[in-house]
Amino acid sequence: MQGEETMTSGNDLAGETKAVEAKSEVSQEERKEEFQNLFEESLSQLQEGELIKGRVVHVGKEHVMVDVGYKCEGQIPIHEFQAEDGTVTVKEGDLIDVLVESRDDEEGEIVLSKTKADKIRVWEEIRRAHETGGTVEGKIVAKVRGGLSVDIGVLAFLPGSQVDLRPVRNLDRFLGQTFSFKVLKYNRRRNNVVLSRRVVLEEERARAKEAILSSLQEGMIVSGV
Repeated sequence: MQGEETMTSGNDLAGETKAVEAKSEVSQEERKEEFQNLFEESLSQLQEGELIKGRVVHVGKEHVMVDVGYKCEGQIPIHEFQAEDGTVTVKEGDLIDVLVESRDDEEGEIVLSKTKADKIRVWEEIRRAHETGGTVEGKIVAKVRGGLSVDIGVLAFLPGSQVDLRPVRNLDRFLGQTFSFKVLKYNRRRNNVVLSRRVVLEEERARAKEAILSSLQEGMIVSGV
């Protein structure tokens, strides 16, 4: 009698164990399916051609992994973060601008670009400077026909007549120097930007003259040159 009770108890325990295991498997499947649904929903919120911010979570030998939120991560080739000498210019934790080039909903992959995001940002700065009368900063990198080539994130043209307040015979002395420039005109479709340093200098001279005149008072004695 006691043996039968023990056997029955053992069978009940085995049955309960199997039930718990089955329930656990169902629960894991449900969680997996729920996570997949959330991931797909998050992925659908990213639009191709969209400029977004992402945080660098890993820097590898060939790729940089970027978390763009929405429970999504994308890879960017390491060469987009390398300086001319090969030095990697990004580290884990950095917040960067990235462009969503494409997405594969089935594979759950996102293709991102840092270089293209930078280009979009530069053109936005050019547009803003042109519309508001602001300036852009750039480095003079080469002498070209009729003037100089300036790196402002994209290559721009600085006419010889716009280099200084007076005509400049030796443009070579400006190579390698960094200045602020006004944007005279631009055409993004043609990748064309025309700059002026002379306008910046004229405005600075006008402000200095105005400051001197405003400080003068009738009857003051000032020294001349």
